Amino acid sequence: MNKWLKALLFLLGAAFLTRLIPFSHWFRILDTMFHELGHAILTLIMSGRVLRIELNPDQSGVTYSILQQGWSQIIVSLAGYITASLCSIAMFFVYYKQRQAAGLIVISALALITIVLFVHSGYGLWWLLIFILLNVLIYFIGERVRNFYFLLLAFLCLEESVVSPIYLLALSIINPSQAGDATNLADITFLPAVVWSLLFVLIACICARLALQLYWKSGSRTSISK
Repeated sequence: MNKWLKALLFLLGAAFLTRLIPFSHWFRILDTMFHELGHAILTLIMSGRVLRIELNPDQSGVTYSILQQGWSQIIVSLAGYITASLCSIAMFFVYYKQRQAAGLIVISALALITIVLFVHSGYGLWWLLIFILLNVLIYFIGERVRNFYFLLLAFLCLEESVVSPIYLLALSIINPSQAGDATNLADITFLPAVVWSLLFVLIACICARLALQLYWKSGSRTSISK
C-alpha cells in the first residue's frame, strides 16, 4: 500500500477512535497551547513583546503581541501551525525512544511556563492548572497508565495538527478574511490566504507521516523484542 495512503487511513482511524474516548476534546487544547507558544516564542526571538495568550474551550487560541512590521511578522504568523506539527513529531519521537515519563515532565513544564509568562486569567489558566495536576497524578500512578496517557496525547496532538490547517484551508476558501494566520499572512504579502493554508496543510501532512513512521517503528521494535 502507498505510504501516504497508509498514513491517511491510519490517521482517519485514529481520529475516529480517539473521539470515542470521553473528554478527548478537552485534551486537544494541548495542540492549541503548542500553536500559541510557537507564536509567542518567535515573537520574543524577533524582539517583539507578548502581551498575553488566550486558550478557549472551543480549542481556539489567540496570542496578543506587539511586533514591528516587516518580515518578522511573516515568521511569527508561520510559527503557530508549524510548531504544532513539529511538536507532534517530537512527541512520537519521545514515544519511540520510550521516554514517556520525561516527555510528560517536559509538557508539564511548558504548561507551567505558559502560565508564568503568558496566561494569567480566564479559561486557559484553569485548563493549564488542571492539566498540570492531572499530569502529576498520571506520572505517579504507574508506567503502563503513564505510557498509554502519553500516547493518547501524542495522537490527539497529531490529529489536531492536521485537522486544524485543513479547517483553515476550508475557511480561507469560504471566508478568507476570517482565516486566522492565513489571513494575517495574506495581508502582509501578495499571496492569498488559500495559498498559505495549503502550505500549512502540506507541512502538517509531511510531519504527520514522519510522526507515524516513528510510531510504526516503535511497534515493530516491540514485536521483535517479544
